[in-house]
Amino acid sequence: MNKVLQFLGALEANNNREWFNDNKSVFKEAEEEFKNLISEIQEGLSQIDNIATDATKIFRIYRDVRFSGDKTPYHLHRSASFKRATKQLRGGYYFRIKRGESAIVGGFFNPNPADMLHIRKQIQQDPTLLMDIIESKELKEYFGGLEGEKVKSAPRGFSKEDPAIELLKYKQLLLKKSFSDEEVSSPDFAKQVVDGFAKMRPFFDYMSDVLTSDLNGESLI
Repeated sequence: MNKVLQFLGALEANNNREWFNDNKSVFKEAEEEFKNLISEIQEGLSQIDNIATDATKIFRIYRDVRFSGDKTPYHLHRSASFKRATKQLRGGYYFRIKRGESAIVGGFFNPNPADMLHIRKQIQQDPTLLMDIIESKELKEYFGGLEGEKVKSAPRGFSKEDPAIELLKYKQLLLKKSFSDEEVSSPDFAKQVVDGFAKMRPFFDYMSDVLTSDLNGESLI
């Protein structure tokens, strides 16, 4: 990903339309390298999970500045996401290349209110199922732990005295792994990304089961 990182580094110092237009050919070369990486990752992901290939999304480099105080026109990263297929498999994979801040993220970025309530009820019923996964040696060493935005106090309908309150506070449930620029530039970066996504599977499998079954364990689909 040398071309991508080099372009993003130059863009960081020249985030304006005139420079971008003058260097459109350089951007196109970097974008081709990025899209080739996406194809490699998608192929690898398809070997370890059921991916909805028609739902793979490449996010635009152009920023929507209409309601932002920051009027710089371009993002300083390139990113894409992959969605798991079928109603049985829930959650999505995301990765970002940004100088000094590249990462993979997987999980549930913005559950709708009904799903979030259902997730919390399932966690409340037996928090050890999720804790055993996110506190496992492999996930702890690789990801560090569960991440995501939290509510400040107890969610509506739940007690702040609930033994599982710290898990119940989450309104996003994510696993994240950062990569150095050297790792991003390595020839096997696509494999590193896929290997990282593969380590998320116990978490995804648990969450998929939670979201597709009721509190008695009966299927909802």
